[in-house]
Amino acid sequence: MEYGEHPLHFADLRRADGPVALVVHGGVWKAEYDLAHMGALCEALRGAGISTINVEYRRTGNGGGWPYSLGDVELAIERFRPDVLVGHSAGGHLALLAGKRTRTPVVAIAAVCDPVSWANPGVAAFFRGACPPDGSPLAQSPLGVRVVLIHGTADDTVPLEQSERLAAANDAPVVRLEGAGHFEPVDPQSPEWTSVRDAVDFLAARSSSD
Repeated sequence: MEYGEHPLHFADLRRADGPVALVVHGGVWKAEYDLAHMGALCEALRGAGISTINVEYRRTGNGGGWPYSLGDVELAIERFRPDVLVGHSAGGHLALLAGKRTRTPVVAIAAVCDPVSWANPGVAAFFRGACPPDGSPLAQSPLGVRVVLIHGTADDTVPLEQSERLAAANDAPVVRLEGAGHFEPVDPQSPEWTSVRDAVDFLAARSSSD
């Protein structure tokens, strides 16, 4: 499905009978990482009755970067009107910012919640320098939407502290996955993935009751 005019403005729809989750993949915002690695999770969510829209967007190296990648995610939200956003790693960063701007609940998995304190070459390339205040979900807190943060305690890619600090700033729950690393929550072969399923169900139910 297309949601805009750029060749990367497309998404993979997996339809079910339940709520609709718009999924934003990670990969340090780099062009070499695409939506394919979230496909298995989306299929597992569909099996659990959750429709998924796995969104592609421009990244560093193929026309993206700040603020264009975020603008793509916002455009997809406007086009598809999901019940909840699901973002992993750098995709969690985009989902959190887009959730604030579009008033959409967010399940943030191992998310980069504050690029300022997670500074590395990937961050510098994405922002073309230092992260501005409006590029950090932590700096933009409180986000004003319901958020569930999911993070492995053994994540050596994005530290658990990223989620803990955002949770404290938003009075949001953190699902701490003991001994889990960066990718277990988005791997349906791992028992940790059910935390994503449960969080999507929870936020969708809360949204429908508002």
